[in-house]
Amino acid sequence: MVAIISIGWPAPATALTDEEVADLSLQVFASHGDERRKVIDTLLETEDKSLIPTFVLAMRLTGDDPAVGDALTALTGAEFETWHDAYDWQEAHPEIIPHKSFRPLKLKFITNTDARFLDFFTGPNTTRPDMKIRLEEIVWGGVLVDGIPPLDTPKMLTADKATYLADDDLVFGVEINGDARAYPLRIMGWHEMMNDEVGGVPIALAYCTLCAAAIAFETKAEIRDEPFIFSSSGLLYRSNKLMYDRQTKSLWNQFTGEPVAGELTHSGLALKTRPIVTTSWAAWREAHPDTSVLSQETGWVRDYGSGVTYNEYFASPDLMFPSRIRDERLAKRKDYVFGIRSFAAAKAWPIEAFQDRPVINDHVGAQPVVLIGDAKTRTVRAYERGDETFSFLEPATLKSASGEWQANEDFLTSEDGTQLPRIAGHISYWFAWDSYLGVKSDLYQPK
Repeated sequence: MVAIISIGWPAPATALTDEEVADLSLQVFASHGDERRKVIDTLLETEDKSLIPTFVLAMRLTGDDPAVGDALTALTGAEFETWHDAYDWQEAHPEIIPHKSFRPLKLKFITNTDARFLDFFTGPNTTRPDMKIRLEEIVWGGVLVDGIPPLDTPKMLTADKATYLADDDLVFGVEINGDARAYPLRIMGWHEMMNDEVGGVPIALAYCTLCAAAIAFETKAEIRDEPFIFSSSGLLYRSNKLMYDRQTKSLWNQFTGEPVAGELTHSGLALKTRPIVTTSWAAWREAHPDTSVLSQETGWVRDYGSGVTYNEYFASPDLMFPSRIRDERLAKRKDYVFGIRSFAAAKAWPIEAFQDRPVINDHVGAQPVVLIGDAKTRTVRAYERGDETFSFLEPATLKSASGEWQANEDFLTSEDGTQLPRIAGHISYWFAWDSYLGVKSDLYQPK
C-alpha cells in the first residue's frame, strides 16, 4: 500500500512495484486537486508508457482534468485537452501495452455501473492477446446492459394499418423469399437490435445510431442448432456498438458480424449479411404494397415520433464518442457512404455522388457492379453487372445495350429473363466505415 502524504512527496528510490502502481493508479481516480497531482507525479517518475491507457481512462472519469492531460503529454509528447484527443492518440498507437493493473482497474469502474458487464470479460478469449479488439478501446456507452432494449419477434402491421408513419419517414427495408418488411428508423433508433424471422430466415437487424449503420445478419450458423439471439451490450468500440449473443455472452462487432471477445472469438464465425435498404416509407410502400411494417406496440414506452430519437446527434457534425479518422478523402466525418464488403475487397460510395448520377457503373476489386441510388433518401441498391454497362430510365428500370432491366430486392432482371444478383451493402457514416476498414477500403471518387 502506497500512502499519499500532503507535503513533500519524495521521488521513489527504486522502481515502483506492480502493487504500488496499481494502488497509485486507483488513487488518481479517488483523489482531487493537489493530492491527485502528487499521485500523478509519483507515477510519472517511473517514465512507464504502459500507464498511458490508465491516464486515458482517467481523462474521461475525471472530467478532462488538466493534470491528467499533462501526465499524458509527459509520456507521449503530444498535447491533450479532452478525453477524445487522448482516446484518438491511443487508438493510433496499438504498440502501447497497458500496465497489468489496467484491466482490473477498468473492469472495476464498468462493473460498478452494471455488474453484468463482467459477463463479457470472464471465460475464454477475454484477455489480451486472445481478444480481437483492445480492452483500452472499449468504452462505456452510457447505458446498462440491455439499457437499449432489443425487439424480439416484434408485432408487425399491414401497410394500410401503419397510419403513424409519414411518407418521408425513413425505413430499413428487407425482403427475403417474398416476405417484405419495413423497420422504421424512428422506432429502431430506440431499440437498435431486432431479432426476427423474415421469409423463414432468422435474422438480426443491428442498427448503430452512432455510426448510422443498419445491417441485416442471418443468425443461423452451422456451429449451433438454434439461431443466435442478439442484444446491445452497452459498450462501444470506436463509437460503434458492441452487440452480444445471449447464448454465450460473446461480444460481437456490429459492423462486421464477427465475435471479438468471449467464447466464440476464434471460432472463425462471421454472420452472413443480407441486402438491406434505407429508403422513405412512401417509396418502400409503393414498391412493396404487401409489405408488413413494425408496430409502435413494442412493449416499451418511448416517443416514436418522427425525428425524435438522436435528432441533435444526427444534425451535429460532432461525434458523441471518440473515433479517430484515418482517411481524409471525405471532408466530413459524418458524411454518409454506402459500403460493400464482398469479393475479397471493400469499397464505399459517398451518398452525395448519387445526386447527379442515379446509376453508377463501377467495380469492387475486380468484380463489376452497378449501383442505383437516391441521395435524398439515402437509398442505394447494388447488383453484379457482368459485362453490362447500365444507364437510368426510371426508378427500378435500367437500360443497357442488351435492353431494359427491372430492379427488385433480389435481382436485376432483363427482358429475356437473365438475372444479376443483388449485393449486400449498407449505409454508414464515413468515420465508421473508415475506422473499421481504413486503407483496406477503396473510395469512389467521381471523375
